[in-house]
Amino acid sequence: MTDAQQRDENAGRMILVVAHAHRDETVRAAERVVAALRDAGARPVLSADDRADLAAAVPALGDVATLGDDVPVGEVELAIVLGGDGTILRAAELVRDGTAPILGINMGHVGFLAEIERDDMDDAVRRVIARDYSVEERLALQVRVKDAADTVVYETWALNEATVEKASRERMLEVVIEIDGRPLSSFGCDGVVISTPTGSTAYNFSAGGPVIWPTVEAISVVPLSAHALFAKPLVVGPEHAVAIELLERTNGVGILWCDGRRSHDLPPGARVVVRRSEKPVRLARLHPAAFTDRLVRKFRLPVEGWRGPAALTMGHEIIRPEAT
Repeated sequence: MTDAQQRDENAGRMILVVAHAHRDETVRAAERVVAALRDAGARPVLSADDRADLAAAVPALGDVATLGDDVPVGEVELAIVLGGDGTILRAAELVRDGTAPILGINMGHVGFLAEIERDDMDDAVRRVIARDYSVEERLALQVRVKDAADTVVYETWALNEATVEKASRERMLEVVIEIDGRPLSSFGCDGVVISTPTGSTAYNFSAGGPVIWPTVEAISVVPLSAHALFAKPLVVGPEHAVAIELLERTNGVGILWCDGRRSHDLPPGARVVVRRSEKPVRLARLHPAAFTDRLVRKFRLPVEGWRGPAALTMGHEIIRPEAT
């Protein structure tokens, strides 16, 4: 197939580019990705905010199609994300009403959700154009806030976690944890983190919760600085509903945060009900890497000296010895 035929075949393919537009290297990366998509005949798309920010640095990006205005989210084939985990979470918001998977290219620090590092960006774009990737579905959370009359007053979702936190530093929250409509325990605390396996390496991990393999469908519940004997992390199945109720006697006002991006105030008597969302988040994968290797690489875990069955380690790479 000639280059012209290839471009004709790719015409009409909408690829969203999401970038952390306040870093020079990310702006340059976005410019390269947009140019590569255009050269291949695909149509790059930017959110309105990203287009405004990027065009301020690179005026040529001001004519890129805008998500929502020019291209409905349902027509986006895939989202290429240039940034860290925060940018990937923002991309998940942008494509939530569609079906596009997210391919993260790490331009930040840890970048746990990212699939590849910045040095492999050009190859990643080539593989996107060739449709040479797989799609992995990740459990997401449905989050509802109910008032004292049990009326839903706010509803959202989360990929990493939903957290109930105290709104003021000097006051503690009095909460009761409920599983499937049955009370489990009440205590004073700074808050509660309810996490997915994807988010288990984020706030949940920092709060002392367990790392959960992505293939395990589960929900983690971790109290924050609880004044109680029975306030250890819990892991429940995805079919269970977890509720955090702010008791009427609590002296503090709470706040709900989802993925650190969406918030809602919680007065005494409010209930936050979290369960598995019917709609997962889709991640594009280029490499079938084991989650163990991702943990070792991202957290720089010490594995020197390990000798497994028919394998040796050298740094963080697994080297298979030749057969004898």
